[in-house]
Amino acid sequence: MNLLKNKTAMITGASRGIGRAAALALAEKGMNIVALARSEEALRSLGAELNSMGVASICDAGDVANFNDIERPVCAALDQFGDIDILVNNAGLIEPIAHLAESDVAAWDYAMDVNVKGVYHGLRAVIPTMQQRGEGTIINISSGAATSTLEGWSAYCASKAAVLSLTKSTHKEYHQHGINCVGLSPGTVATDMQSSIKDSGMNPVSQLDWSKHIPADWVAQAIVYIATEGGQSLSGSDFSLKTNEGRDLVGLPRI
Repeated sequence: MNLLKNKTAMITGASRGIGRAAALALAEKGMNIVALARSEEALRSLGAELNSMGVASICDAGDVANFNDIERPVCAALDQFGDIDILVNNAGLIEPIAHLAESDVAAWDYAMDVNVKGVYHGLRAVIPTMQQRGEGTIINISSGAATSTLEGWSAYCASKAAVLSLTKSTHKEYHQHGINCVGLSPGTVATDMQSSIKDSGMNPVSQLDWSKHIPADWVAQAIVYIATEGGQSLSGSDFSLKTNEGRDLVGLPRI
């Protein structure tokens, strides 16, 4: 049985990397897609691909740092599709990569606006409709940086720690209302973010060979797993793809 067919998923940061892969993977399951990203051109490309798959979609250019930019496609989705069943809070920034005393203040502030407030804005926009319906799944893209620190990554590590706390808070407050909120920590993924990390030359992650990064499609497969059979048991946790146990559940190759 296809548990996702004709349901609706909203994905932030949907124009590339994990977000785009998630949108296409969920679309393949027959879901309506609500895609939010800053790049209008990339969204047009995604929308055309979704249309070629016969999938209904809303592709809205906006910035998760602004609540109105998230609330607008949520309202459009409720009007067009009736519900939002899954939210994937994916939008995030690694920059600025710099020592604290040398970091650009505006860039550091904006990273927090996107990585932390952007997740909060997504939660705030969709939880009321999920709570009213008594069900829903929220997946916050997490990181090992949520529980550890790396040189030059003060903004990223601090923001992902905050996202982990938001995942746990959402679970505590809304799990009894039928809402599953799961953090997904994929490890290093072969996306544009890794190019920025490599260019920085800072900390061991920048020294990793490209072959060590998993493809975004694997993360999308994990998102589908959480959205179907894994959501209930994983709610409130930070589910990692850096363990063989996690990969076995999703059906990914072992480490």
